[in-house]
This record gives sequence, structure tokens and C-alpha cells, in this order.
Amino acid sequence: MDLKDDQWALLVPLIPKEPKRPDGRGRPWKDTRAVVNGMLWILRTGAPWHDMPDRYPPYQTCHRRFQRWVKDGTFEKILRALAEDLCKRGDLDLTECFVDGTFVIAKKGVWTLERPSGAKVRSSWQWQTAVVFLSRCTWPVLARMKSDLSKKRLSEDTSKNLPRNL
Repeated sequence: MDLKDDQWALLVPLIPKEPKRPDGRGRPWKDTRAVVNGMLWILRTGAPWHDMPDRYPPYQTCHRRFQRWVKDGTFEKILRALAEDLCKRGDLDLTECFVDGTFVIAKKGVWTLERPSGAKVRSSWQWQTAVVFLSRCTWPVLARMKSDLSKKRLSEDTSKNLPRNL
């Protein structure tokens, strides 16, 4: 599912112009909209970059621009604009979440649970979802929601219990 025309119109002002070489050499840039759609496909599916379908530009191009835009803050602006657009349309409902305990290991006959390895937890989709919802860039979206729980920001007490790399 690629970006709709009205969604693309929201993003165009946020995306930097293609740099031109002064000597006019080099290959022309791939279509920016197709590159953004490729990035969003990767984020939606969780697939490796090299598994990107042929309908998108080469994965190297998409990954290179993704890295550049993450570094300069462009990609955060893109995601924020898309999230706000989905909220306005009513297509994004952050009042529900699902907890999946498939990564919790239980030993037979033991009453305490064994903690899974840190690498296993951090690579799971649950960890990635938690990172998104606990990051500071999502607070403005959560603050505009009607739920009292969403208006509560992380206090100093709860932030001490979070993993350090959030």
C-alpha cells in the first residue's frame, strides 16, 4: 500500500531538494515518491532491505536516502506528518494495544520465569513497538488523545525503569 496523492502532498514540503552537481554529471535521482514508498514498505513489513520488491527503486538507493534523512531529521518529520494525518482521518487509534508474551520463557515445574536474552527481546517486534511509543517524538500525538492515560507523560520515577537506550 503506497502513499495516496493527498498524503504525498503533505510530505513534499518536508523533503529536501535533490542535490545537483555543479558539473552536471552523475545519474539522475530516482523518483523520491517511489523511494519513500520503498522505505515505508520496509518499515511496514520488517523485511531486510535487500528483499525490497522490484516495483521500488534499488534497495541501496532507498537505504542510502533513509540513512541521510534519519541523520538530518527529515525522516522524523515525515513520520510525524503521516501520523498526524492518520489521526485527523481517524485511521490511527492509539487507545488500544496488544500484549504478546510469546518471548517469555517458562521452565516446566518452576514458578519463576526466566528472563530471555537481551538480544532476543530487543530484536522482537514488541521491543520495536515499545521504542516507538515511548520515544519523545510521539508525545505530542499522544497528548492530543482523549484518554487520561495518554496525557500522562513519563515521570522521573517511571523513566528510571526504562531501558537505557530509549
